[in-house]
Amino acid sequence: MLYFTLDHHKQTESCAGAGTVLRFGRAAHACIQRKENNSMEEKNQPRRPRRSPEEPQQKSESLVYGKNPVTELLKSGSGVDTVLIAEGMAPAVAAYYTALAKEAGATVKRVHPNKLRLMTGTESHQGVAAFASEIEYVTVDDLMAAAKAKGEVPFLVLSDGIEDPHNLGAVMRSALLCGAHGIVIPKRGGASVTPTVIKSSAGAAERLPVARVANIGETIRRLKEQGVFVYCADMDGVSLRKNNLTGPIALVLGSEGSGVSQLVKKLCDGVVRLDMAAPGTGVDSYNVSVAAGIILYEIQSQRGAQQG
Repeated sequence: MLYFTLDHHKQTESCAGAGTVLRFGRAAHACIQRKENNSMEEKNQPRRPRRSPEEPQQKSESLVYGKNPVTELLKSGSGVDTVLIAEGMAPAVAAYYTALAKEAGATVKRVHPNKLRLMTGTESHQGVAAFASEIEYVTVDDLMAAAKAKGEVPFLVLSDGIEDPHNLGAVMRSALLCGAHGIVIPKRGGASVTPTVIKSSAGAAERLPVARVANIGETIRRLKEQGVFVYCADMDGVSLRKNNLTGPIALVLGSEGSGVSQLVKKLCDGVVRLDMAAPGTGVDSYNVSVAAGIILYEIQSQRGAQQG
């Protein structure tokens, strides 16, 4: 914006913005010179290329799209995490893929056709896509058998809705390092094992067996029938080190927002609490992956002391 100075009525440009109207003599000239130099420097700087919102996103290697490829994937018995069905697809066709996904144990999500186009990088997605599992899931019985094969009492971790893939990856890393025989995650209502989870786990996700179940509550009931003592982590539990954590054990970790669900909590044999500093810190809980690391290390320490 241009203003007039009181000195010889020369037109000058203010460098202080709309809040300052008058500039005088040499000060005004210096201000203009600095601004011109800055503008020239900015023009000479290389600009970062910006990706258009309409430009296709980088396609995941685990993404399969098109009616025939997705059908074959779902029928093959290979692991499938999520099936994406375009909004507006014919009800009969959508019902067909929903049924196939349910049989394969995959989650179904309805998405806008434009999102499918951006994800696949093509208009020829035919309204359906699927994310193949990044790992091969096992069963809870497989986890129990793995513990038995090692001559060890079972030590499992259960996710009751951990949503952040970075948190799930960190939990898996701690679980592997502390000697857990595997982790159980829900088919719905929580993060599955994605490339982000694998990266966050520092490779632990590819070494720690993972079971995926339809119902965490039912899994807890079955584990208890097999003599596994099930703990969950919550604020109103017993201080961690006052618990005997040496026997067959499963640790349930809740979601980042609401923690362990009330139904799951009622099914647990015990509740452990992590003590904190005096009130007034302004923070009322540990991050779920941090809490997991502390509790899992205590379990590993008690089990190691008993064996030693």
